[in-house]
Amino acid sequence: MDFLRPASWGEALAAKAAHPTAVPIAGGTDVMVEINFDHRRPEYLLDLNRIGDLREWEVGEESVRLGASVPYTQIMENLRAELPGLALASHTVASPQIRNRGGVGGNLGTASPAGDAHPALLAAGAEVEVESAARGTRLIPIDDFYTGVKRNALQPDELIRAVHVAKADGPQQYSKVGTRNAMVIAVCAFGLALHPATRTVRTGIGSAAPTPIRAKAAEEFLDAALDEGGFWDNGKIITPSVAKQFAELCSAACNPIDDVRGTASYRRHAVGVMARRTLTWTWESYRGTRRTSEGAA
Repeated sequence: MDFLRPASWGEALAAKAAHPTAVPIAGGTDVMVEINFDHRRPEYLLDLNRIGDLREWEVGEESVRLGASVPYTQIMENLRAELPGLALASHTVASPQIRNRGGVGGNLGTASPAGDAHPALLAAGAEVEVESAARGTRLIPIDDFYTGVKRNALQPDELIRAVHVAKADGPQQYSKVGTRNAMVIAVCAFGLALHPATRTVRTGIGSAAPTPIRAKAAEEFLDAALDEGGFWDNGKIITPSVAKQFAELCSAACNPIDDVRGTASYRRHAVGVMARRTLTWTWESYRGTRRTSEGAA
């Protein structure tokens, strides 16, 4: 196994173009586990740790450009207001040591359905910035990024440079079920984001299908129910029947398997419970924000 250590982003792209099978490594929290258990034995490892740009972020007027190697700890400490769903997801990642090393780029590159960042990125409607030496930069909508079990839309000569995430315009939540409270792969996970500016809702589900997914039928149902009931304007409590139907549609969106962490039926049930709870939490937060703004007016 050869170890490539580019000193700049340009050198990294050139190395990836010359060795398309090279496996990028930054935090190494996914890659090294697979290598240590002999699940993969790449011909080349492409070390990205010398490229400081990947550990930087930029907060714009409408969105955050998050470098692929920004550690989860930095997201938790510095971007909680702008990216609340992703900050909550970052809290659930393994241990402090792993959160200090791992970043969103690694989750995306591995594309495991159990990756903790995926539900939050789906709910927020993120875009993945990738680049190759030959074709330059392109943005991949998160909905198009996951193509199969641990497969993504990257071309062989492309590397992930950053993730673009719109700044939250409404409450976001994240929930995860695991067999213990830390250092655990998700049995299933659920992310929810309210987007009052467009009066829409987005979801993200992890570890309950071959890829991270959205519950699109549930989103469409809830969008219609909130609109028809005037909930965005009147700020009323969402009725139990609406919450129940939303939860059932989220469960129905799943296509899980039985494995050592949980059964398929349990995963469907747990996703429904998380969907109902996160909807309650996010909507209560939205109602609280409306009451505060009305009081100030």
